[in-house]
Amino acid sequence: MLEIGQIKKVYFLGIGGIGMSGLALFLLKQGKQVFGYDLTPSTVTQSLSDQGAVIHYTEDIEAIPAGIDLVVLTPAIPKSHKELVYFQENRIPIVKRSELLGIICKGFPVIAVSGSHGKTTTTSMTTHLLHSISHPTLAFIGGISQNLGSNLLYDADYKTIVVEADEFDRSFLTLYPRIGVITSMDADHLDVYGDLSHMIGTFQEFTNQIDRTGALVIHQSVAHLIEHPNKITYGGTEDADFYFQIDHETPVETQFSICKKTEDGDPVCFHNLKMKSSGFHNLLNGLAAFLAVKELLGLKMDSENRDEFQSIFDSFETWQGVKRRFEYRIKSDNLVYIDDYAHQPQELEAIINAVKKIYSSEKVVGVFQPHLYTRTRDFLHEFAEALALLDEVILLDIYPARELPIEGITSDYLLQLIENPNKVKLSKQELVPYLVNRKPKVLITMGAGDIGVLVPEIEKALKSL
Repeated sequence: MLEIGQIKKVYFLGIGGIGMSGLALFLLKQGKQVFGYDLTPSTVTQSLSDQGAVIHYTEDIEAIPAGIDLVVLTPAIPKSHKELVYFQENRIPIVKRSELLGIICKGFPVIAVSGSHGKTTTTSMTTHLLHSISHPTLAFIGGISQNLGSNLLYDADYKTIVVEADEFDRSFLTLYPRIGVITSMDADHLDVYGDLSHMIGTFQEFTNQIDRTGALVIHQSVAHLIEHPNKITYGGTEDADFYFQIDHETPVETQFSICKKTEDGDPVCFHNLKMKSSGFHNLLNGLAAFLAVKELLGLKMDSENRDEFQSIFDSFETWQGVKRRFEYRIKSDNLVYIDDYAHQPQELEAIINAVKKIYSSEKVVGVFQPHLYTRTRDFLHEFAEALALLDEVILLDIYPARELPIEGITSDYLLQLIENPNKVKLSKQELVPYLVNRKPKVLITMGAGDIGVLVPEIEKALKSL
């Protein structure tokens, strides 16, 4: 297997992706020469360029420097891409993003956070907890941590690696973690897996690669589907090995307790914990992060040793979240604007319900950009049911990503299925003027496509009202 020390000059095909850019930034910090292609410039590519990467935005083999010893490929790159064909014809080694991640992780204790949803927030929280207690860490996060201002934590003397373990195209099977986390296993990526049973089978394969002396931290709702000798369940009810209780919640802070189930039925609870965010899902992700760190450090939770955990608990209060994960863009008396990466029915339902609970006296307007034709096709009715929870629904066209259109699968068709009289389908160009005219009191934008590009424009327009 290729070693990091052997890599000198690396080329990224699709360098602007969140996973790819984290790897590129890591290699830059390691003193490697980094080059790459992406379809369009972005704040991510600009940041990489500022730190020494050489990036271009057209398919041009003339722009490829001599002496490339490794090519890193994202699945979004089509097989016909001129530069990919060039590398293949010249037999230059090509690895997937996940394969490079596996190379980097070799020989280190790894916390790998997987799941259909919740993994980016959980990875960010895990990273923040370790960083806050000065545990030397390398972390690859599938989003921009608000605390770090980056998707990478790089302590030069890192002893532990935290990674977001992506189940898409079975990428996480390149990892052999000390601690594995499974936040959820909802049906997704069925274009890859075919059905839910095959996806669950792949999660079991991932679990089989967890060190037998390590641990699996898994949400209580899916724990019965996966086997591991050291399986630790977590959740929001007392049926889990570890669970949380909400003591008090406001739009800006949640006070909560973490409890451990005991054989005698008298749980061990640590009370008076705080998080500067709201939402049941954030507490779930925080609990998973806490357990991953606890297991990594070998800490035992009992009624006498709260002091051992205090620095970790203090870190919850300083966690600022992840960009596009329940991210407040505007929070004022007259307007609340939240942006979120939600792109599955379960995620939409979670954020809509959370926002409606916090702002129960206001009408909640939601903008959603469906992501992928296959996902929209597979979950048409589930999307419709989740979006119907909104007081007003605004749909954008489907973001195709790597896919070609599927006949009959459109946002217009999805709109028809939503049982809500207050609904409209708009183009991206129509969205901002519509919102300015509509003047919503509580607004959510949701989706995994390029809706994120519109967010600053929406924010600016609404702030000017």
